[in-house]
Amino acid sequence: MVRTPLSPAQVAAGRRLGAALRAARGARTLDDVARTAGISPETLRKIETGRLPSPAFGTIVGLSDALGLPLGTLADVWRPANAVAS
Repeated sequence: MVRTPLSPAQVAAGRRLGAALRAARGARTLDDVARTAGISPETLRKIETGRLPSPAFGTIVGLSDALGLPLGTLADVWRPANAVAS
């Protein structure tokens, strides 16, 4: 099965998400946050650097919990500035 390439908008959304997660992590180590979220440090590294711009929902839930960020906040980061939430 071949995965459909992500659009430029999806790649940009992934970069925004990664930057927001990096900022929320603050002084905490990548290993600590990844362990708390139940993911590998390499997965978190890929998300934070934009190399994994479309992480699984469960991964985002784990990161939301680990960082104390509401899921809605992460969803707002993901959406383009001109998008309207339904």
